[in-house]
Amino acid sequence: MNNNVAVGKYLVSPLTKRLDDGRYAASVSIRSGRGSGTHDRVMRFTPLFCCNTSAASYATEQGLSWVHSRAS
Repeated sequence: MNNNVAVGKYLVSPLTKRLDDGRYAASVSIRSGRGSGTHDRVMRFTPLFCCNTSAASYATEQGLSWVHSRAS
């Protein structure tokens, strides 16, 4: 399942991981540039989620918020 969102020069990619207790952790990759000039910022988040979809949505929202704050 591809949940990547392209916004201008950025590619926001939500990442999730199922934990041993069945909950999900969320993080997001925000990539910009090309080739040797590529920059990838990864942010991990504290909240845990009961399902993969909720974790991915949260990560996407946080990533888009970061991108929009850079554009302001």
